[in-house]
Amino acid sequence: MSLFKAIPVLVALVLLQACGFRPLYGGVAPGSSETEFALIDVRPIPDRIGQQLRNHLLTSLNPKKRTAPAQFILTTKVTEAVSALAVKKSAFATRSNLTLTADFRLSDSATGKNFFSSSRSIAVSYNILDSAFATLMAEKDARQRAVRELSEDIRTQLGVYFSRPQAANKG
Repeated sequence: MSLFKAIPVLVALVLLQACGFRPLYGGVAPGSSETEFALIDVRPIPDRIGQQLRNHLLTSLNPKKRTAPAQFILTTKVTEAVSALAVKKSAFATRSNLTLTADFRLSDSATGKNFFSSSRSIAVSYNILDSAFATLMAEKDARQRAVRELSEDIRTQLGVYFSRPQAANKG
């Protein structure tokens, strides 16, 4: 009976291998995105939100703190926008959206040649409360969530870039 349960799993694994499937962060083999991430110099980003994003990027791109000469430079520009969503009849907003947009560029550290650029945007919501302090804390928490998500989104985009065959020839 257990043999019949194992056969579909084995067939699925063979089909995945046949179609060229491989994990995005598959290991630390030469040419993997994990190895390439350690070669990225994340440049400082202006403002407090930029500092937080840079710290998240440094931690997620190189968690083991490998020290290798940087072959790539990641420059990022962050913009923030807040918009009211839910409005009461009395014209007071009760919910807001915080949108963070990051325009980033990956370039060669030696030549400055642009390899990859993209723009990512994250929107998070928070409640506007009667207490100004509570609203301030809700906005701060929303900003932290947005920075964390934006960092992961940028890391994923870079991982996809490095997993492409033509990117392996550049690094």
